[in-house]
Amino acid sequence: MGDAHRIGVVGLGVISGAYLDTLTGRPAVRVTAVADLDASRSAAVAAERPGVRALTVEELLSSPDVDTVLNLTTPAAHAAIALGAIGHGKNVYGEKPLAATPADAHAVLDAAAKAGVGVGCAPDTVLGTGVQTARAAVEAGSIGRPLFASAVMVTPGHERWHPQPDFYYTAGGGPLLDMGPYYLTSLIHLLGPVRAVIGAAGRLRPERVIGSGPRAGERIPVEVDSHVSGVLEHVNGALTTITTSFDGVATTAAPIEVHGETGTLSVPDPNRFDGEVRLHPLGDTRWHALPTSAGYEDGARGVGLLDFVTPGGRRANGELALHVLETMTALLRSSAEGRRIELTTSAEVPPPVPLTPAQGWRGRTAPSPA
Repeated sequence: MGDAHRIGVVGLGVISGAYLDTLTGRPAVRVTAVADLDASRSAAVAAERPGVRALTVEELLSSPDVDTVLNLTTPAAHAAIALGAIGHGKNVYGEKPLAATPADAHAVLDAAAKAGVGVGCAPDTVLGTGVQTARAAVEAGSIGRPLFASAVMVTPGHERWHPQPDFYYTAGGGPLLDMGPYYLTSLIHLLGPVRAVIGAAGRLRPERVIGSGPRAGERIPVEVDSHVSGVLEHVNGALTTITTSFDGVATTAAPIEVHGETGTLSVPDPNRFDGEVRLHPLGDTRWHALPTSAGYEDGARGVGLLDFVTPGGRRANGELALHVLETMTALLRSSAEGRRIELTTSAEVPPPVPLTPAQGWRGRTAPSPA
């Protein structure tokens, strides 16, 4: 355990349990501390996990036995926590989005560069076998030259199941900023970075009703667009149409389809690590399921952090997260201003993930930062 990379977790909401389950017991990392604004919550989590201390947020950010801060706070707090961690010489890996605004995200990356520490960011679902198998098929020429793609995410809204859904409908929330990172990060893995966008958005329902938990039946206001559509112009010339919505009941559309000169590829839900990848070759009459050929098997929330602290990893990195964030905010700005917007950022497509059995990614070791 002495060589394990030490993790401190800030923010112990719904998603933290999945991260802690993935990180606990892995020889590559050791969770040493947790913190939350609700001290009783951090105390309860620490009590369930031997060797984990419950600290205040500031104590954790400055703790000498934390190498990387896992930032699981709400989007509005992402930049402040990241900057606090960087100020104490820590790496930071956060939930998506990297920050609430591109300006805040730039500040995080600039501070990290000056401090000589790393920045990583979810989503890491794209490192699983679903998207990575699809990417391997594209790169192998299975559909010929990619020409265009579609991405569709439609749900009735998270208030139906989340007991505290307010932040989904305030600044920094909405279907695009919440779910868009899964789709856009996957599209960049498949088609490369984005050059420009055109967007349109709507907000036809002024309030939502919480469907579960102690606040069930309470009405909350909708302060952001709840349906966003747009077109992405990729650097390679391919076009993607994207729709993200909290206003629909259901859809039969594939989460992502990539259309090429000689075939079409159906990509599984990018909010999952796995799923069936299907190919329809030109001139054929049916879809063919492709065998799993790439990605982390049995992936779970936190595999991106394990990749991040592994030499040669860092596929879920801050530069990619910044590009995704600017793409999303540019779509919203395009809608508001009624014009095409060219992006100011780009990102390198991360290295592909070779097919890695679960024991392979769970058993690697990682050094502490220099």
